[in-house]
Parts: sequence; structure tokens; C-alpha cells
Amino acid sequence: MAEKTFEVATFPWLAMGHLIPFLHISNRLAQRGHKIHFFVPTNTITKLEHLNLHPDLITFIPFTVPHVDGLPQGAETTNDIASYALQPRLMTAMDLTQPTIEASLEQLKPDFVFYDLAHWIPTLARRLGIKSVRYSIVSPSTVAYLFSPARKFHEKVTPDDFTKPPPDFPASSIKMSSQEARALVNELVEKEFGSGIRFAQRILSSYSECDAISFNACKEIAGHYSDYIEKHFGRPVILAGPVIPDSAPASTLEERWAKWLNSFEAKEVIFCSFGSECVLGKEQFEELLLGLELTGMPFLAALKPPLGLEKIEDSLPGGFSERTKGRGVVYGGWVQQQLIMGHTSVGCYVTHCGSGSLSEAMVNECELVLMPMNGEKIVNSRFVSGDSEVGVEVEREEGEEFFSRESVSKAIRLVMEVDGEIGKKVRANNAKWRELLSSKNRDSSYIDSLIQKLHGLLE
Repeated sequence: MAEKTFEVATFPWLAMGHLIPFLHISNRLAQRGHKIHFFVPTNTITKLEHLNLHPDLITFIPFTVPHVDGLPQGAETTNDIASYALQPRLMTAMDLTQPTIEASLEQLKPDFVFYDLAHWIPTLARRLGIKSVRYSIVSPSTVAYLFSPARKFHEKVTPDDFTKPPPDFPASSIKMSSQEARALVNELVEKEFGSGIRFAQRILSSYSECDAISFNACKEIAGHYSDYIEKHFGRPVILAGPVIPDSAPASTLEERWAKWLNSFEAKEVIFCSFGSECVLGKEQFEELLLGLELTGMPFLAALKPPLGLEKIEDSLPGGFSERTKGRGVVYGGWVQQQLIMGHTSVGCYVTHCGSGSLSEAMVNECELVLMPMNGEKIVNSRFVSGDSEVGVEVEREEGEEFFSRESVSKAIRLVMEVDGEIGKKVRANNAKWRELLSSKNRDSSYIDSLIQKLHGLLE
């Protein structure tokens, strides 16, 4: 007898780095015959259609993002706004969709709703008789370190609290410097993210009010952190496995990049990409590019123009283009990150440590150089470089705001040196992870387990 199928609605944060991973898990569920109602801002649907591998079962439900003062007209996702400072306003706009989303859910009557930053979903879902699942693309280690209820956010938390793990935290090398912790408290605890609610409050509420928490992670790597979360949030935690994205059937690398990469030897190109949301200040932007130049190796850097500038051409250090002609490209638009990482000429990936980017990198044969800029990314980096030893973090002097060109170049050389001790260790550990994460059988068993546990929530 065929297993009973269910229906899922999804409502991720309005960033491509969230929308795309939600579509990946939707593809996995649809592959098993389950129906998905995927809420997407109207004009963003075209950016996701090519990744929908099951259009017969995954339906995009368009909605309008209300305009909020300070946002560009028509802004729908973080891609449409110039800086991180405007994201709280976009969150306010997303919160204003609550009546629209509620009306749609009442009409669709799904069994589950998967969400992340919309902390009001559980209350709304409970009212409609729908189970809510807090689906996290952020790693269990990050959630456990930053947002553990053991940190007692309802009392006064200080930067010193974040320099060390919360009480009862699993054995780990994750910690933060005083400077990193000060910046973190400013972002999480002191600033609003959306109208009338601070970021930490939003996150804590989203994890503590749901019927279940799910991560795109596997027990072999994150089991002790997911157990910790289950214990401290008092909610069942379901691991969905790594959910490594399948390339769409028609996906081939854009000809200009394929042609450029094909002109180099195997494993000699550095690929640098900081995702759709990360915008560097001009000084850090220049230090990063000068660090890539300093390696003497060919590189492709896909970066948004720095703060205050609109064009990449206006952002480059003096004489940079002439000095790196033929071996260096800096591009300000979107690139097929996963396909570039998988190209035979790419040997190193310089990343800002976003969870989605790290997941894609782990299944490719490029070595990792880590340049985390803020809280979540810093914890990801310490886990990857410290606990797992599959990458090298760029050093930043205590008290220094920026990564220097010398430290960028040094980290790249360390992972790229064939005979170097650090390079050997990182490559060996990376190979183990790659084998673990690339196993189709393991991926399949995690999705089967997820489906089984979701059925259990309905009983």
C-alpha cells in the first residue's frame, strides 16, 4: 500500500539564500509525492522556476510585499536592497503580509507550514489546525551557540557572555573574540529586526513556539548540537540530512565562465563569492581583492559592489585591472556558484561562510578559505575550521576591524600548498566529509525519516 501523502506550505525569509534552500527541501518532498504550496513574492518567481524540479507538485503562490518607507519601490527580497541596514525594514514588510498569508493558508489547508523568520506563523497555524515546522538553513551549532535559552535573553546579556559557549554546550572549539561579541550583541540584542521586535526575540520565538524544528544537517556532523537544541527548546528536532541541491537537468555553466575556467590547469583557480546579501565596506573590499592578487594565482571573484558604490568597475583598487589582466576577474552579478565550484580548474573557494554556500562547497573538491563577517557566519567558520578542520579561517588581529591582504593571501596559500601539513590535513578531512555528504543512500534515508516523523506529528 502506497504511503499517504501530505501537503506542505513554505514561507521562507525574503532572501535568495533562504528561498533556494527551501526549494531544495521542497524538491525532496515532492520527489516522494508530497504536494508543496511555495509562497514567493510575485516578481521573484521567475528567479526560482528553473530550480523547481517537480512543477506538477510544487506550486508557487505569489504574494505582494507591501511597501515600507525607506525601501526601494518594488523591493521584494534582500537582492533588491542596497545594504544590510535596510533588512529590518524588509522584515517589517514581510510581517505585514500576515493577513494575506493567513487567508491563503485557510484556503489551502495544508498539513504543515515550513517557515523561518516569520515568528508569528506558529500562532497563526495553530489557530488553523496546521502543524508548524521551523525549518532552519542555519547550522545546529550556530543556533545552539547563539540562541540557546540557557543564555537567559530575558535578563541582561553582555558581550562577555558570547565570548564563551552557553551553559551545558557540547565540547567544541567554538568561541568568539571580545570585538566579535560586541558586534553580535549590537545586532542580536540591541537592534530591532522588524517593527517592535529585536532579532534575538524573533529567533527565540520562532524556535520555541513551533510543533517541530528541522535542520538541513546530518547526525554524523551535528548530532550533539541538535540534541542540545531539542533539550533546551523542548521541541522535537528532525534532521533532514544535508539536502545537497541537485542541479536542474538543463543546468550547464554559462559559456563565458566555462571558456575562461577551461583556460587554466586543474585546481589552480581561486573562486571567491560572498553570496547575495553580503556587501563589504570599500576598505575591506579592496583588501580582499589585493589579497587575491597577492597570491599570484588566477581568480574569479563574484562580489557585490562595496557600500556606497553601484558599479564594480568603480570599486577596484588603482592599477588592479592592469596588474591582474588575463588571470583575475571581478564580477558584480549573479553566477552559477555550484557549477563554478564543481569545475575542474577550481581548487579553492573563499567564502563568507553562509550555510548554503558551505553546503554546496562541501560536496565539491575545492578547499575552503573562510572569511566570516558576522555572528552566524563566525560560528559556522569556527565549526568548519576548528571542530571539523575542513578549512582555514583568515586571521584577523584582535581589535582589527578588517582582514588584511596579507592574511587573505596566507590562508589561501596554506590550503593550496600540495605538500604543506595544513593543506594535507584539510584535504583529507574534506574528502571524508564529501563522501559522507554525497551519499545518495544516506540522503534518501534522512528524507524518509523526515517524512515518517512528519506523519507522526499528524497522529
